[in-house]
Amino acid sequence: MVLTHHVRVHKSEENLPREEQLACKIAKVAADPVAVTDEVTDMVINRIIDNASVAVASLNRAPIVAARAQALTHGPSSNGKGSCIYGIADRVSPEWAAWANGVAVRELDYHDTFLAAEYSHPGDNIPPILAVGQHVGSSGADLIRGIATGYEIQVDLVKSICLHEHKIDHVAHLGPSAAAGIGTLLGLDAETIFQAVGQALHTTTATRQSRKGEISTWKAYAPAFAGKMAIEAVDRAMRGQTSPTPIYEGEDGVIAWLLDGPDASYQVPLPAEGEAKLAILDTYTKEHSAEYQAQALIDLARKLHGEYPELADPARVNDLVQKIVIHTSHHTHFVIGSGANDPQKYDPTASRETLDHSIPYIFTVALQDGAWHHVNSYAPERAGRADTVELWHKVSTAEDPEWTRRYHSLDPQEKAFGGSVEITLTDGRTITDQIAVADAHPLGARPFARAQYINKLRTLAAGENGQRLVDEAEITRFLDTVQRLPELGAGELDGLNIRASAGVINLANTPKGLF
Repeated sequence: MVLTHHVRVHKSEENLPREEQLACKIAKVAADPVAVTDEVTDMVINRIIDNASVAVASLNRAPIVAARAQALTHGPSSNGKGSCIYGIADRVSPEWAAWANGVAVRELDYHDTFLAAEYSHPGDNIPPILAVGQHVGSSGADLIRGIATGYEIQVDLVKSICLHEHKIDHVAHLGPSAAAGIGTLLGLDAETIFQAVGQALHTTTATRQSRKGEISTWKAYAPAFAGKMAIEAVDRAMRGQTSPTPIYEGEDGVIAWLLDGPDASYQVPLPAEGEAKLAILDTYTKEHSAEYQAQALIDLARKLHGEYPELADPARVNDLVQKIVIHTSHHTHFVIGSGANDPQKYDPTASRETLDHSIPYIFTVALQDGAWHHVNSYAPERAGRADTVELWHKVSTAEDPEWTRRYHSLDPQEKAFGGSVEITLTDGRTITDQIAVADAHPLGARPFARAQYINKLRTLAAGENGQRLVDEAEITRFLDTVQRLPELGAGELDGLNIRASAGVINLANTPKGLF
């Protein structure tokens, strides 16, 4: 059973009891020793594989190189043996491992997602929880419990509290969820977790400018920062230090000043005591390296590419196509569509981070190529191709109330993240088609299961231009370890680190900073 908790702003003189505060209720869920179901365990394994896949694919991208270099200057701290960094054998302090690995996981925008009142990538919980588990020598069962909590709290907050309407970045839900997940992993008491959740929220609220206009490399760092702050918040709470209270409901708190204001009211669902944490089962991963709302539309573009080969002909397409309008949800239109009013979304010299938040660009390239590739589809020469730029500028989006309604539907059978496409041709014809969910979605044409997660890892580990990123023997070892996760004993979580092939990472070739 799920309990719905009414959350509102309280004046200081009301003296809201601690047990009625949302942070306390989150902490009680995290401290509840309820068993993890087999289905949740299987999905936790899938998502650890998924995170490793996208991390190894980006090992030599600039943000990861810089984050790894920073982490390597912070050796293992006391009270533990340190934590692993994707790709290498070195160990560092857990908060810095979470930092480096969090950037690696997020860089390609290619792992799991959950969308409701707010947006999220719940797989961002895994790097900080795993880092702490490696540092203190936790077991596989401990890790599963911690990750199940991280997903549960983030998904429940995302279902109920919108951040983006107030231009607050979605990682403000990640700080509390990661702190709660670490609390579960470590078996901390509810009071300690309560203090950690409050501190994690307090330090991870930031504006959405990181996802607006010319999007910078900070997009990959934002969730890593939240994970790092969550670890530090737990450390402070374990040392008996306290946090701003009530952090959500206070008259000078997050809701009153950063969200819906002093008259705000939310209904937050959380599992009742003794109820299993199942929220990870509501989440879904990506087949393509792009914003989640682009997933279904990439699949639709691939379909149209096969059905209308003239649209793929660079010499003919712009004489044939008058305009393309994508009718879709409010979010898709205003965040990654033309409704954002970001000229950068139509700029062939824009950053990769900007292009992966431009559905006009993504749909154009997928329509022309009949495919989507995490490197080639973003290459400057691909973005700058003259026929592509011309067609790209004929693509616009429009909000459709029905697609918005389905986007926000609480019925998983009806919830949709796609849209309908109308292509007006100069010969008088109109091509129309639509798609509700991505092919890889649980209700899609080709839902992801364990085999697809493993294939994603093998495909990305194969690398580009003949340079294999991870040896086959290492992939086999990693897959054997992660699929035995419930059986891993204390101290065996190091086996979840996946190492790069010899010569892939050059630690001597790193940018210099302060550390």
